[in-house]
Amino acid sequence: MTIQRIEPNARMSEAVVHGGTVYLTGQVGRPEDGIQDQVRTVLAEIDRLLAKAGSNKSRILQATIWLADMADFGEMNKVWEAWVDPQSPPARATGEVKLAGPDYKVEIIVVAAL
Repeated sequence: MTIQRIEPNARMSEAVVHGGTVYLTGQVGRPEDGIQDQVRTVLAEIDRLLAKAGSNKSRILQATIWLADMADFGEMNKVWEAWVDPQSPPARATGEVKLAGPDYKVEIIVVAAL
């Protein structure tokens, strides 16, 4: 089986396609934005990368959402629920973690089928 790496750099690829599955790196928003704008930015990037791989949000199998503060859970969910395909919601987990920088509020990782 071939492995397709999308937008690779010295550290990582933004997405990897193998065996009919698309693996995206964790996507983050702009640090200067609030939680809802960061989530919107992340979801737009997920849409872009999935399209580049030949997939879309209706094909997401699993999403892992990391929040810097679980107090943002409700605000994040408002944006997520407006975006997610209601006919094909993925398995999802959400947790609180210390993110790469103090101004990042959310990071989302998805795995999707082609």
